[in-house]
Amino acid sequence: MQTNDLINALKADAATRAMPLGRVWWIAIAAATLAAVIAFFLLIGPRPDIGQAAHTGRFLFKFIGTLTLTISLLRALSRPGAAITRAAYWLVLAPALVGAAVIAELFVVPAGQWRVVWWGTNVYVCLTFIPLIGLVPLAVMLAALRHGAPSRPGLAGAVAGLLAGGIAATVYAAHCTDDSPLFVATWYSIAIAGLVALGTILGRRVARW
Repeated sequence: MQTNDLINALKADAATRAMPLGRVWWIAIAAATLAAVIAFFLLIGPRPDIGQAAHTGRFLFKFIGTLTLTISLLRALSRPGAAITRAAYWLVLAPALVGAAVIAELFVVPAGQWRVVWWGTNVYVCLTFIPLIGLVPLAVMLAALRHGAPSRPGLAGAVAGLLAGGIAATVYAAHCTDDSPLFVATWYSIAIAGLVALGTILGRRVARW
């Protein structure tokens, strides 16, 4: 390669502007959500009584997830040297809300029925389909992480798994007939944890820089 060619190539690289990180995340979230919705309708679809259930507070509560709470943390982790403490504070809101709902249910539901509502009727369906629906969203989030070059790829991958799990759980909630906060707090969390673990493992491999 001639010197002039090398100089021109370097100029071309410098002139090429990478897509802003914020736009990458919004595109990733949109693509991940679309993928989750498509997988949902292909695999299971909504519950038969969704029209009636949509008028109940217990059903609607299931859709309070960690989506908006994890976006800021994921973006912070994607930037080398970025402080994540401030963003991580928002992550506490989701478990706090779920915990408050669980406590309220324990006061309302007789103690003899706690195990019944906790176990529900769709445990294995929940543990199967939330991870399945979340696989493509996780892949999308990991691809976004590569654009951001995180300084902690394992932790970034875990949060990517949490966000993918939140998307998957939100979509899956339209199918689930178990509306108990006890059920949601336990089994949704376990299903999402599987994606978090997978995201941690994959993040260390695909998001390193």
